Amino acid sequence: MNRNMISRCGIFVIFQLLFFNLCCLSQEKKNPLIKQYKKDKATYENFERQHGHYVKTDNVLMHYLCWGNPKDTPLIWVHGSLMNAYELAPLADSLTKAGYYLIAVDYYGHGKTPIPKQEVSLYHIADDIIVLMDSLKIKAAVIGGFSRGAYVASAFYQSYPQRVKGLILEDGGSVAFNSFYHRLNEEELDAKAKTMNLSAEINRLYNSSYSSEFEAYSDLYDRELGGDQFDLFALIKPLGNKWITYQGLMKNFSMANDKQFRNLVLRPATAPLYAASITYISPKIIFRNLSIPVLILDPVSDNDPMPFTADNIQLAAAHPKFIARKEYAGVEHNIHYVKPQQFVNDLTDFLSKLKK
Repeated sequence: MNRNMISRCGIFVIFQLLFFNLCCLSQEKKNPLIKQYKKDKATYENFERQHGHYVKTDNVLMHYLCWGNPKDTPLIWVHGSLMNAYELAPLADSLTKAGYYLIAVDYYGHGKTPIPKQEVSLYHIADDIIVLMDSLKIKAAVIGGFSRGAYVASAFYQSYPQRVKGLILEDGGSVAFNSFYHRLNEEELDAKAKTMNLSAEINRLYNSSYSSEFEAYSDLYDRELGGDQFDLFALIKPLGNKWITYQGLMKNFSMANDKQFRNLVLRPATAPLYAASITYISPKIIFRNLSIPVLILDPVSDNDPMPFTADNIQLAAAHPKFIARKEYAGVEHNIHYVKPQQFVNDLTDFLSKLKK
């Protein structure tokens, strides 16, 4: 290639770059959200470089986040349904200052962890967490979780009791999932099943597919809230030549509609194992020989989708030496989101007593 050809190629490349930049500027003028998208994408990538990791288990390549000093008391957190490892990110600084080494996992179909091709259950997630602990050389940890994640925490204790320092159960994991629903008559169960349905807008967002990452981000972005929303990228993942969030996950949970939910509650054997396994976790049996501290975080509200207060009171009374129950009046379900400071205070107090 002679010098004139090299020169012409250089000019062509420069022209292409100028054209690309002009196009970007034009797009940003047409859609100001592109600028926010780029900023949030950079923030997310930097955050993942600091806190994000993967571990290969027999079941899956599992994504997780870490905050704090590995020499502190490890708290392994398992998020709720349709959430991810970023669930406690806003509280990570407070929890690490309190003395926790915080590790938050993405389990199957959430965040950056896919649903395995083989049949799996909540107990398989417990097996994944053991692999994670071994990879981090953690002999024993506080295991905590919210909602479905709390059931994983109880399943973990049932499977690996010697690896648990204590349990933190936020509205789940302390009472058999089906127990409340089995006490309802047909009419009451129908009404309850309808309340478990996601809103039409949330359903649309979680089941949509997009032609680009920006299109997915733009659809998820809360324009009323505005500002930085970099954690949206934890929801978005590629599928072939499309981008999705939680497409198909509610079907795997057997909760895509009223009929699926009724089948899960009344006939769990007809549901996928991933969904049915939550009904196989029986805390009364798991905790019959309880020997570790347990913190039950119990929301009290007429609209709580999992109203287990009476059962939680009974369980705590049966194990007064080990179980502490904290009540959150007026909270429907998501305690750490509605009352974050009280949540942090209760976890800090639990750690203090655990050390003593």
